[in-house]
Amino acid sequence: MGTGLVAAQEAGGAHTPPAGAFGAPQITSCGTEPGSIQASLGKQGAAAAELLSLPSPPQCDQYKKGIISGSTCKDLCEERSLLFQHCLSSSPTQQVYTGLWREREVIIKCGIEEALRADSHPDSVPRRDVVLFDKPTRGTSMDEFKEMLLNFLKSNLGDQPSLAALVGRIIAMADVNRDGKVSLAEAKSIWALLQLNEFLLMLSLHEKEHTSKLLGHCGDLFVTEKIPHTSLYGVDVPPFLQSLLPSVVHQIIHQWFAPAWPRRAKIAIGLLEFVEEIFHGTYGNFYICETGFKNVGYNDKYDFKMVNLRKVATEMTIRGFLKGRHCEQNVDCTYGKDCTATCDKLLKQCKSEVVQPNLAKVCGLLQDYLLYGAPLELREDLQKQLRTCMTLSGLASQMEVHHSLVLNNLKTLLWKKISNTKYS
Repeated sequence: MGTGLVAAQEAGGAHTPPAGAFGAPQITSCGTEPGSIQASLGKQGAAAAELLSLPSPPQCDQYKKGIISGSTCKDLCEERSLLFQHCLSSSPTQQVYTGLWREREVIIKCGIEEALRADSHPDSVPRRDVVLFDKPTRGTSMDEFKEMLLNFLKSNLGDQPSLAALVGRIIAMADVNRDGKVSLAEAKSIWALLQLNEFLLMLSLHEKEHTSKLLGHCGDLFVTEKIPHTSLYGVDVPPFLQSLLPSVVHQIIHQWFAPAWPRRAKIAIGLLEFVEEIFHGTYGNFYICETGFKNVGYNDKYDFKMVNLRKVATEMTIRGFLKGRHCEQNVDCTYGKDCTATCDKLLKQCKSEVVQPNLAKVCGLLQDYLLYGAPLELREDLQKQLRTCMTLSGLASQMEVHHSLVLNNLKTLLWKKISNTKYS
C-alpha cells in the first residue's frame, strides 16, 4: 500500500477533478425519479438509441469528475452493461431496483439513507445535512485512513479481535484498480458505503452463505445477487389486497403456495444456522429487529437467504439506542419493530438487554411454517420444541448454553427427517 491517498481515481476513464471538487457537499441518490427508470431494460439487444435516451444516475457524473470510484462504475457509466429495471421500494430513505449486469439478474441499491437510525425508525425521512463523499479529506495518509476505518468499526461492531482483518478486506475492496494504493475517490466511495447499515452487515457476514453476495459498487451504489424467492412462502399477497382479505385467507394462500414440507424444513434449518452465526459471531452479536416472513427467503436450491439486512442491527447500535433512554413502559424501549428491552419504571430508563432473543422470534415465525403439513410422527415433538424455543429469554447470559441446546435440538430433529433424501 502507498503511504498516502491519491487525489484522483486513475482507472476506468475518470478525470482529475477541478480544484476544490472534493470539498463540495454531495448528497446523492440513485437516479432521477424512480418512475423514469422503471421501464424494463431486460433485453440486451435493445436499440442503442433507446439506451442513450435513458437518464444517467448521478453517480456517473461524479465518477467522470473523479469524485467517486468503484468496481462497477465503468459498467454503469461507460459500457452501460449495468442496467436499471424496476423500482422495488417506495421508501424515501431507500432506493432499490432490479437490474441486469452483463445479462445477469441483480439487485441495485443506493445509499441515500443514514445507517440504522438512532431514533429507531430506519424508514423515516433522512436528514439532509448528511453529506456523502466528504471523508477522508485530501492529504489523509493510508495509516490515518486505516485508523479511521478501525475506529469506525469499533464504534459499530464493538472492540472485536477480528476487526484488523476486516479493515484489510475493506482496503482491498476499495482498491478497485489493484494498483496497491487507494485513491481519494476510492477511499471516499468505500467510506460512504460503510455508513449504510446494510452494506456494513454484508461485509461483516461475508463469510456466511445465508446473505446476498456483494457483487460490486460505484460510489454509494452497490450491487448484490438477486434472491429468487423473497418470502418464506414463495408468494406474497399483493399489497392492495392485504387489507381487504382476512388473516385466515392470507394463511390459506401462503399454505397453498408454500414449498413442500421437506423443502420448508431445509429452509428452516438454514434460518436457524443464520441465527447461530449472528449470535456472538466473528464480528460480535447481531439482532433481527423485524422478524417477518417477507424479510427472509431462499434460492432455487431451497437454501435460506436473509433478504433484508436493513432489519438487522448490531449489539452496539442497540445499546447506543437504549443507553439513558427515557421510558414509561417497555414499548418505549423498542428499536426497530421488535427489539425490545425492559423499562425500569423506578428510574424511568431503559435497561440495556433485549428481552427476546433472535431464536425465540424466529421460532415464532417458524411455528405455522413448519407445523402445516409436517409428518404425523414428527408433529408432536416439533410442536413441543418450537414452544420451548419461543419461551427463551435473552436477559441472562447464563441462558446461552440453553439457547444453543434448543437450537441444536431443533436443527437435529428437522435434519434427521430429511437427511439421506432428495431434499437434503
